[in-house]
Amino acid sequence: MTFSEKFHLRIPGPTPIPSRVQQAMNQPIFGHRSQEATQLIRECSQLLKPIFGTQQDPLMFTSSGTSTLEAAVINTLSPGDEALVIVTGSFGDRFAKIVERYGFTLHRLDIEWGKSCSPKQLQVALQQHPKTKAVFVTYCETSTGVLNPVQELSQVVHTHSEALFIVDGVSCIGAVPCQMDDWELDIVVTGSQKALMLPPGLAFIAVSSRAWRQIEQNQTPSFYLNLLQYRNSLSQSTTPYTPAVSLLLGLREALCMLEEEGLEQVFQRHELLMSMCRAGVQSMGLTLMASNQDASPTVTSIYGGAEAWSSEGVRKHLKQLRVLVAGGQQHLKGQIFRIGHMGYCDSLDMLTTLSALEIALIQAGVPISLGSGVKAAQEVYLNHV
Repeated sequence: MTFSEKFHLRIPGPTPIPSRVQQAMNQPIFGHRSQEATQLIRECSQLLKPIFGTQQDPLMFTSSGTSTLEAAVINTLSPGDEALVIVTGSFGDRFAKIVERYGFTLHRLDIEWGKSCSPKQLQVALQQHPKTKAVFVTYCETSTGVLNPVQELSQVVHTHSEALFIVDGVSCIGAVPCQMDDWELDIVVTGSQKALMLPPGLAFIAVSSRAWRQIEQNQTPSFYLNLLQYRNSLSQSTTPYTPAVSLLLGLREALCMLEEEGLEQVFQRHELLMSMCRAGVQSMGLTLMASNQDASPTVTSIYGGAEAWSSEGVRKHLKQLRVLVAGGQQHLKGQIFRIGHMGYCDSLDMLTTLSALEIALIQAGVPISLGSGVKAAQEVYLNHV
C-alpha cells in the first residue's frame, strides 16, 4: 500500500517546501501597500544580499525566473548591440532565444552538452566578437547537470572586453557559492522554486553599479520588466506592481532557514548530496553525463541504457514508487533522467531516492545488485561525518 498524498519530489524544480515555509505562507493576507508589506519587502531584500554575495539591493519580481532572464537582456542591450551567449544546454539556448527575439545581434558560443565552458573557449569567442556589449551564461545548466565556472569566466570577460557579464543562477543560487561583488558579476538572476525552497512565482535580480550605468543609458522600451522602476520602488521599500505577499512571507522564512543553517553549511550539504548521488549511481553501473569537474551540486544527469533499457521506463517505475525524477530536454529527451537534490533535501532523502532507483532498475530489467548504490552513498556519508 502507498499513500496517494505522499511522494518524493526529486526533480530540479519545483523542489519540496519546508513545513515552516508553508506555515508562513498560510498567514492571513494583508495589503501590499501596507506598513507590514513595506517591512517585509525591506527584510527580504536584505536577507537576499548574502545569497547573491552582494552589497547591492536585490530586486523582487512576481513572475517566473524567465522574466528576469528577459529583464537582464532588454535592460542592458539597445538596438544594434551585440551579445554573446554561452550555450551549454537548454537554458543557455533560452537566453539565446530571448536575445534573438528582440532583434539584437546574437553570437552563440555552443558547447557540447554535458560539458562546461572553459575560460579559453570564452576568450577565443570574445576575440572573434570584439563589439560584444554583454555576455550571458547559465551558472547551473539544469538540462545537463553542469556547473559553469562563472568566477573564471567573469575574469576572462573583464580582461578581454568591456562587456557586462550576466549570469542565470536560477537552478543553483542558494545552494552553491555566489560572490557577485568579488567575482565582478554584473547581473545575477534566480527564481523561487529551486534552492530557495518556495513555490514558483517569485524571481530575483541583483545588479552591479557598472551594469546600472549601462541600464540608465538603455534605449530598449520596457514596462513590467523595467529595472529602473524596480530600483526606484525598492528605495521606498515597495515594488512598482502588485507583489505576491504570501510568497514573500514564505521567502522571508526560507531565507531565515538558510541563515540559521549557515551558508557554508548549506553549500557543504549540497556537495555531499551530489557526491552521494554520483557514487550511488556509478556503483549501480550507470553512466553519468557530467564529469566530476563539471558536475553541479544541485542536479545529476544520468544516461539511459540505449537499446538495453529506457530512461523513460525507469522514470515510470520510479513514479509508481512515488519518486519523481525529471527526463531529458530537447535532443536528450528519452536519453537521460535527472535527479534533483537542492533546497529542502538531506542525506536520508538521497538514500531513499537511490534505494527506489535500485528497485526501479530491477523492474526495468537492468541487472544490478540490490543495495550497491545505497551502500556506496552510505560510505560517502560516513566519510563525510
